[in-house]
Amino acid sequence: MLPIRDYIPTRRTPVITYLLIAINAVVFVYEMLLLTAGQLDPFIYDWGAVPARVLGSLGLGSALTLITSMFLHGSFQHILGNMLYLWIFGNNVEDAMGRTRFLIFYLLTGIVSGLAQVFASPGSDVPAIGASGAIAGVLGGYLLLYPQARVSTLIFLGIFVRLAEVPAIIVLGFWFVLQLFNGVAAFGIAEMGGVAWFAHIGGFLAGLILVKLFARRQRDALPTRRLL
Repeated sequence: MLPIRDYIPTRRTPVITYLLIAINAVVFVYEMLLLTAGQLDPFIYDWGAVPARVLGSLGLGSALTLITSMFLHGSFQHILGNMLYLWIFGNNVEDAMGRTRFLIFYLLTGIVSGLAQVFASPGSDVPAIGASGAIAGVLGGYLLLYPQARVSTLIFLGIFVRLAEVPAIIVLGFWFVLQLFNGVAAFGIAEMGGVAWFAHIGGFLAGLILVKLFARRQRDALPTRRLL
């Protein structure tokens, strides 16, 4: 399932959501320039969250990579997928929390997701990068705030594709189960790199746990489908 949009209106412009998307885009353009110059790998290693380095050092620099790694991406597909989810679900979570609280929530769940990946592969020298852990936190928050919201979703059935409105609890519940299944399947071989499943799991659970502390109130009787 691939979500396309939801139908919950916001009361104010989601400035932080737009700013996070813009920062990720700018950093990715910079990465592409480094790739052209043959300097991308050292940059990723320096600013990505390397589990062995994070656990092996108590320095501020290694701890800081738990934040900087959130703004790095490995491919166009990687950043486009992450920014799509942030675009769809971030604005409503920001609206429920307010801008400052949402930014803290985003960074905090991102840090927790990074630590989850670090402890899942403590000896790995492979940098973990991407916004998906923090965005998983946003998804967890959205699930508790708007479980019945309708989400336009592409459903892939073999070679057939169908567009349907699906409750958020199903879309995001399916997403989490998929992460959990893949995380369990990949446990013990995380050092080989690939998708940071445990970052997704840790971020999502952090979002579920922390959302009530950051959301100012949960709005009732919101429209859950398109009004014509």
